Amino acid sequence: MTLPPLAASSRTVPATTYDAILLAGFGGPEGQDDVIPYLRNVTRGRGIPDERLEEVAHHYRHFGGISPINDQNRELKAALEAEIAARGLGLPVYWGNRFWAPYFADALKELHADGHRKVLVLVTTSFSSYSGCRAYREDLATALAETGLEGELELDKVRQYFDHPGFVNPNVDAVRGGLASLREQGLLEGAHVMFATHSIPTAAADVSGPREALPSGEEVPTGGENEWYAGGGWYVEQQRAVAALVMDRIADEFPDVPWSLVFQSRSGSPEIPWLEPDINDAIEKLDDAVKGLVISPIGFVSDHMEVAWDLDNEAVETCEGRGIVPVRVPTVGVDPQYVAGLIDLVEERHVAPGGTPREREALTDLGPWQDVCPTDCCLGRAAKATIASC
Repeated sequence: MTLPPLAASSRTVPATTYDAILLAGFGGPEGQDDVIPYLRNVTRGRGIPDERLEEVAHHYRHFGGISPINDQNRELKAALEAEIAARGLGLPVYWGNRFWAPYFADALKELHADGHRKVLVLVTTSFSSYSGCRAYREDLATALAETGLEGELELDKVRQYFDHPGFVNPNVDAVRGGLASLREQGLLEGAHVMFATHSIPTAAADVSGPREALPSGEEVPTGGENEWYAGGGWYVEQQRAVAALVMDRIADEFPDVPWSLVFQSRSGSPEIPWLEPDINDAIEKLDDAVKGLVISPIGFVSDHMEVAWDLDNEAVETCEGRGIVPVRVPTVGVDPQYVAGLIDLVEERHVAPGGTPREREALTDLGPWQDVCPTDCCLGRAAKATIASC
């Protein structure tokens, strides 16, 4: 099912000339002593005691207290700089995080000190949700206020890029490669593909994205006979659309392979409903005929802690318990197509004086996504219940 497409032109802003790019990340600990302070940052204002945080910290303790995400963003920053240089754009790339050093405030002060005033922000999330978009914008606004740089720095964010070729095509290649691996092992006939994404509270999912397509907050007709949208907001619809697109792109080589969208990394109060099914529950319920499973972390852009722990450990163990061979395929990471796609997004918004912006690309009927979010987009009260691990 597909939600009615947005009136994209009403959310598109004219291209202009920027001074610099800010790569906006989540952040993660880089040593055992960082783990609890980092988790305090993530959960600030929720009154969660350190004893509860330590229950989450064991994921990081297992890896020496180091999240892979910071090194991955360093690699991405370097790859972006190389792509910018190859295109002759002349835009410096800065990096800041929401929850660990280098913090947004540090990056903004550095940008300002270096003489930059108009900055385009690349966020390391591709789908629409409070935690994947609005929270970044809110935290950047807070950092501007705390540094006294309101009115000194202008920050614009590129659109969500879930269906941009630069994000979709590496995922197509990854799933194709995963199924090829199962074929080599003689397991293709019993194959299944699971697209895994971060679970969020269902209340947060239902209010993800702009409200104009969901006037009642309930069921909205989508045009097909007896076809209705039944919840999950744009967060779920975007991911379902991309997963379906990936499977369609590989159908020439791997026709009729069943697939499903599943969720992972649930946290917070057990009384609050979250998106389901959890990937481990979904694996347990697979038919006995399934002998090989491709796990695609479609909801993530790098192999950070939630991928390394929840998929490479927990989901793999669940597969082994069922006698299923798992193939966990990579995230987009620093795939050259992804890196080039991010700079394509930059060139939609950044042009030299007298230049022409790049055409806005989208591979699903949902996009190209909006440049400017309306005030009621991805409302966040329920989203703040999560403890994220990155």
